[in-house]
Amino acid sequence: MKNARILNSLALLLVGLLISATAWAQDAKPKASPAATATGKAGGAAITIKYGSPSVKGRTIWGDLVPYGEVWRSGANEATTVTVDRDVMVEGKKLPAGTYSLYTIPGEDEWTVIFNKTAKQWGTQYDEKQDALRVTAKPQKATSMSERLAYEVTDKGIVLRWENLEVPVAVTAAK
Repeated sequence: MKNARILNSLALLLVGLLISATAWAQDAKPKASPAATATGKAGGAAITIKYGSPSVKGRTIWGDLVPYGEVWRSGANEATTVTVDRDVMVEGKKLPAGTYSLYTIPGEDEWTVIFNKTAKQWGTQYDEKQDALRVTAKPQKATSMSERLAYEVTDKGIVLRWENLEVPVAVTAAK
């Protein structure tokens, strides 16, 4: 009798462990737009870009999912942030050292790139009054398709790549 109770208790414990392990495994599925970070140096400054990286998933991105002529959070989820550890020139205009949220206004032939003073915010809470700097950049056809949105910091600046497009933004040393 005592052995039967012990076996029943062990069986119940085993079932409980299996159920909780299954529930735990279901929570571990990958995010649709996982967090990503790009780091490097440009213009003598250390630059860090933190962003949510959505996928194309067969969708038309430019002019459809991301409309032309409208402010876009330049990533997914929380606002994309750019940190520069010293003053730099972005497309010829001075940007003081600091952390900024990054927004863009995509266009077919020209993009407006916006560095906003409010860094910690949800991506859709953009307030133009908080803009620290606006510059323009020319999009170009990418050499290869990028399924996931990605940023790269190069010695010439930063580059946004997604789908079949890339947008280079020049960053040089501050004058």
